[in-house]
Amino acid sequence: MKKIAVITSGGDCPGMNAAIRAAVRVALAHDAEVWGIKNGYAGMIAGDMRVLDSRSVGDIIQKGGTFLGTARSEEFKTLAGRQKAAANLTARGIEGLIVIGGDGSLTGARHLGELGIKFVGLPGTIDNDIWGTDYTIGFDTAVNTALDAINKLRDTASAHGRVMLVEVMGRACGWIALTAGLAGGAEIILIPEEPFSEEEICKKLLESRTKGKQYSIVVVAEGAGSAIDLGKSIRAKTGLETRASVLGHIQRGGAPTVSDRLLASRLAETAVRALLNGRTEIMIGYQCRQCVEVAIEDAVGKKKAIDPELFRLAQVLSQ
Repeated sequence: MKKIAVITSGGDCPGMNAAIRAAVRVALAHDAEVWGIKNGYAGMIAGDMRVLDSRSVGDIIQKGGTFLGTARSEEFKTLAGRQKAAANLTARGIEGLIVIGGDGSLTGARHLGELGIKFVGLPGTIDNDIWGTDYTIGFDTAVNTALDAINKLRDTASAHGRVMLVEVMGRACGWIALTAGLAGGAEIILIPEEPFSEEEICKKLLESRTKGKQYSIVVVAEGAGSAIDLGKSIRAKTGLETRASVLGHIQRGGAPTVSDRLLASRLAETAVRALLNGRTEIMIGYQCRQCVEVAIEDAVGKKKAIDPELFRLAQVLSQ
């Protein structure tokens, strides 16, 4: 295999640039030509791609986002759109594809595989919800961004004796809320995977005050509910002063952490070597500190569950 392409798709995340950089330089070290596809699958359909050299990926390892750009494509969801994308790769002699993204992006790669395109996927999403990998590219940075916000909000919560609600990303998955909440000493963590009642929340907050605690931190995954609405309800039911902060897309940006840079680089190297050796229809995951091959049908067909031991520990430590 002498020509491969790299694409970032779906939501951006810190570490994507580190993965692109590693993929390009590892491929070049194996005498393969590397193409960069702009703006995800939309760019593939438009034929917006160019040859990359080592200098093309210089000075990007420390940058968040993706210098290739990313976009969502309705056209790619159609067979005609995917056929056009595959034809653009074939016309340039591109024999293999490295896809960096989340569940939707990896599903798109799987569809290209059905059209004869060889590919290897990398799990790139802050949500950490991809099956077959302990961590996804971008998760560590997002969690540390959320943790930094929790630490700062704790200061003002303490000064005013308030209940501070922090809403983090996670529409269908509570990994960011659980991990940042546990590390940040939150009193209550609400995630989509675990049921909760406002009555129990209010009861716990009032009990904390009777035990002498002057303020509380509540971390809410966006998929579990609105921190703003919950804060209003808590105030109405308990009389406690509440404030809510919605972190939003700030969690998707910023310089990647050391962990994300190393993870992205290791996964990308393994992906390129696998592709050049004829491996296809796999994702490279990270399990027990090792890069492993995961069948794409497992990566996109199974749901990665929250670690129940982490949730249990968070409840124990919040007393």
